[in-house]
Amino acid sequence: MIIDPKRGSTMLHKLTEDQYTEPFKKPVSITRVPPGKIIDREAEDAALGSLAFIDHAVLQKGITIKMHEHVNDEILSYVWKGTMYHKDSVGYEVPITPGNLMMMNAGESFWHEEKVKEGEVDMLQIFVRPRETDMEPEIQFHQKPERNDDWYLMVGPENSEAPMFVRNQVYIYDIHLKAGDQVKAPQIKGYQPFLYVMDGSIEVGDQTLQRREAVTDSDEKLPTIYVEKDASLVLFLTDLDTEMSMAGTISGVKSE
Repeated sequence: MIIDPKRGSTMLHKLTEDQYTEPFKKPVSITRVPPGKIIDREAEDAALGSLAFIDHAVLQKGITIKMHEHVNDEILSYVWKGTMYHKDSVGYEVPITPGNLMMMNAGESFWHEEKVKEGEVDMLQIFVRPRETDMEPEIQFHQKPERNDDWYLMVGPENSEAPMFVRNQVYIYDIHLKAGDQVKAPQIKGYQPFLYVMDGSIEVGDQTLQRREAVTDSDEKLPTIYVEKDASLVLFLTDLDTEMSMAGTISGVKSE
């Protein structure tokens, strides 16, 4: 916890790689980020509200993750670099790129396959716990600017203004900034921020954050973000008190 001299008694909490696990290593390298451990390193549940896990994956050319099932997982596939080819049980075959997002609302059952045909893929798979068990499966795609220099709302709760929905109380934004830029993060009353550095380096309060690190603030309002090295950031706003299903294939796991 850090007291920010610029803002008085506010407390920042930082999450670093020593708190992560690696379910898989090369040629499929996955770093599993436990958002809930940003506040309490010893927390029994790795989720922050319904935001369960963030898998930061680096996939090499030629990799195929064969057709597999998800149940009761809400999953955003966010590609920062490269192209991941998606194929699923309802017939979609779609390239997922920095400008093309995919949201799987697995519900009672959804099957999909992932393949890297060329180059390397650097991406996030973001797992959220749904509000209920065994809902109807859905899949969504959305095209967005690849390197937007203002906050872009990608995902939000049902009936929000977001272009894609997640079936719980989470908002997900991204932004891509240059060294020397400064910006304030969006905020929603009652929602806890979780700011993840996809790439680059930033300063928040008196903390410097690098790739794969994250920060939150105890009073729901982050200090101004200063960019030290060109940075891509993903911001989550999550309701800590929301109801959720614990039946997810991955999202329902409390800790690893």
